[in-house]
Amino acid sequence: MKKAGIYEHYIKRPMDIILSLMAIIGLAPVLLLVAVLVRKKLGKPVIFAQERPGLNEKIFKLYKFRTMTDERDENGELLPDEVRLTTFGKFLRSTSLDELPELFNILKGDMSVIGPRPLLVKYLPLYNDFQKHRHDVSPGLSGLAQINGRNAITWEKKFEYDVEYTKNITFLGDWKIILLTLKKAFFREGINSDNSATMPEFTGTSI
Repeated sequence: MKKAGIYEHYIKRPMDIILSLMAIIGLAPVLLLVAVLVRKKLGKPVIFAQERPGLNEKIFKLYKFRTMTDERDENGELLPDEVRLTTFGKFLRSTSLDELPELFNILKGDMSVIGPRPLLVKYLPLYNDFQKHRHDVSPGLSGLAQINGRNAITWEKKFEYDVEYTKNITFLGDWKIILLTLKKAFFREGINSDNSATMPEFTGTSI
């Protein structure tokens, strides 16, 4: 288990509470508008909840605005992501508006403003010993991987950035990531991978 430094132990969590609360209050009209549009264009439920591993692999429910329909084939199976991901859903993802409900995860303590992104529970057995260290800290709304390519880089490179972050957490470093995240969200950089509507599934590292 990673030993927390002074910043992590005494400053990071209070800063998360203050920033998430300020964002929820300041963005309340945006949250309401997006919720109404999601309900109208994609149906209900408006909020997509999914279990994700957090600090020390503890499972929590992550909240996002839904971006895909529930369209199914004749056998009742969900259609591929690229079919169910609508133009409106792509817009929500490209602007990161779909991730706004995660502010409540931060306020609750499930997540931090900055940290490795919380991924799927089914990936847990696939991580190698190095990659598992991404869970030594709380997952974040954004992180080092997100400002260095997000979905446009490989899984292995993402995990390198994630683990690098866990070993070098600083106040200035977190604020640098926050500011670069806002810049990339504004210019919609690195949202999708080169060959998929969403990031391809992680199937493990061969080396």
